[in-house]
Amino acid sequence: MVEQKWRVRLGAAAEVDFANILKWTTENFGARQSRVYRDTLVRAIGELADGPDVAGSKARDEIMPGLRTLHVARRGRRGSHFLMYRVAPRSTIEIVRILHDRMDLQRHVPSTPDEGK
Repeated sequence: MVEQKWRVRLGAAAEVDFANILKWTTENFGARQSRVYRDTLVRAIGELADGPDVAGSKARDEIMPGLRTLHVARRGRRGSHFLMYRVAPRSTIEIVRILHDRMDLQRHVPSTPDEGK
């Protein structure tokens, strides 16, 4: 039996978050650590190709209907960010934001996520 693979994409705000996280990490911890953390983020994003209900994910309907979070610190990796995502049409998972785990998540999630971008 073949499991469905999901397409994972970053919304516009998540793309900016990703770039800003790596810039901040480079400025504060150096280029090597930025590469390590980029790999941590990319691996967590890649796990979503298995579907929205991956182990460790959490429904966050109190923030926005259909929103889920997945912390990037998983499988022995260290990290301080949440992937905030939703299921989009055509077996797509859209990451709407990548936010630090100390942030007020609700305050930084758009009321209407990017549609079709």
